[in-house]
Amino acid sequence: MNKHLKQAILAAGIMAPTAVLASNGYFSYGWGTQSKAMAGVAAALPQDTLVAATNPAGMAWIDTSLDLGVSFFNPSPRGYEANPDFAVDPNTGFPLSAFVTPGKYESDGDWFLVPSFGYNRVLNEQMSLGIAVFGNGGMNTDYRERPVWENFAGAPNQLAAPPGMAPPGTIQAPNGMLFYPNGQPVTDPNATPAQGNVNPGGIFTATTSTGINLEQLFIEVPFTYKFREGHALGIAPVFAVQSFEAEGLEPFRQMSLHPDEVTNNGKEWSYGLGLHVGWVGEINDRLTLGASYRTKLWMTEFDDYKGLFAEGGDFDIPAMLDLGFSFKVRPDLVVAFDWQRIFYDDIKAVANSNNANIQACFMMTPKPDYCLGGDEGLGFGWDDMDVFKLGARWDYNEKFSFMAGASYASDFAPGGEGLFNVLAPATIKWTFTLGASYRHSANDSFNLSLAYMPEEEITDRNENITGAQSGSLYMEQKEIEISWNHRF
Repeated sequence: MNKHLKQAILAAGIMAPTAVLASNGYFSYGWGTQSKAMAGVAAALPQDTLVAATNPAGMAWIDTSLDLGVSFFNPSPRGYEANPDFAVDPNTGFPLSAFVTPGKYESDGDWFLVPSFGYNRVLNEQMSLGIAVFGNGGMNTDYRERPVWENFAGAPNQLAAPPGMAPPGTIQAPNGMLFYPNGQPVTDPNATPAQGNVNPGGIFTATTSTGINLEQLFIEVPFTYKFREGHALGIAPVFAVQSFEAEGLEPFRQMSLHPDEVTNNGKEWSYGLGLHVGWVGEINDRLTLGASYRTKLWMTEFDDYKGLFAEGGDFDIPAMLDLGFSFKVRPDLVVAFDWQRIFYDDIKAVANSNNANIQACFMMTPKPDYCLGGDEGLGFGWDDMDVFKLGARWDYNEKFSFMAGASYASDFAPGGEGLFNVLAPATIKWTFTLGASYRHSANDSFNLSLAYMPEEEITDRNENITGAQSGSLYMEQKEIEISWNHRF
């Protein structure tokens, strides 16, 4: 085995997943510093070994070379603001449904370091073999100040009674809660659910800080074959590892098929694989086209969170389609455009709605299949996402090139799906980028990309669970990436 390829595989093996929070749902807006500087375009514009993450066929245009990069990612501010417009009983002032304590919940954890690595070996005039290691994406929120869902039910051990059964000296609200005339709740710590205890022992009250951490690492091994002049096919097995952890979701245990596997179970790991295929073709000396498709990655289940995710902890990684072109306006100026579709709708844990009537999940035994952890259990309500990317590169002289770009992503979910997306406020739509490349010598170059994703906000309500209460998800992002490219 070639010495350089051995070193590349060793480096890939020691890299570990790093917490990130991506731009297009939980996917990155691009891979490779020069591609990122152009808003992620790469389907028909190979520039370095990380092109494999977008289109493995692009490696046919990359010399025997090595890329090492690191990005500094700042997804802040991000969080949720709950409004004080929940419905209350006019006699008692007590809420008529679950609600989030009004106020602003801002996630901590502002900076993340995300490494990337790629290597390509030209085997002969027709074939190449390489490896690329990168963070596909992820999601991280950490609401440390207090649990988001601390008031998702009445106070611990609060009593309710059926109509006509309220004892003397109490007031019965329309939702069944019993109150003394002065508004104080009737409580009995010894009452059981059958006796009307609506929150026995505080089981519907979150007691730990709220947050999740999803991390994903990909390893692709692309092989390319130039089947005719200017045209190449690429194929890459894709190996993935992901981890997940959730805290502060105690109120949701009671609506799950597996209440002990919903929250506060530490970090769980999942492994899987898929396939990435692509084509790049030079139509003429100015126009290049590219297309690629990465299959769904079939992952092992998150057993410790099978009561949270649909299908008993199943959390596959969605398929991705990329189509693009690059066009040389003049010898020193190229523009490129990519259309990317991410098939979130095929992953039930992500796509299933959380704006659903789940009353039966609290009362029926066994619980219906649409309760948490079931095949149709609550999810994040995400739709398939379309991303449109436009970038340009100007080769100023033999030493310097300058890049810029912009991308736009379609809505990730309807507004009524905001409840679970407090954990993953992936509201970003626009991404604006700049960058530069400095060729230090014939063998070494250094690259820089800067990205800014302006704050986007989604405001709506989840009528089935939090009733009339509205709230807003919001997020802003910044990123700086640097990399070194070495040609052998």
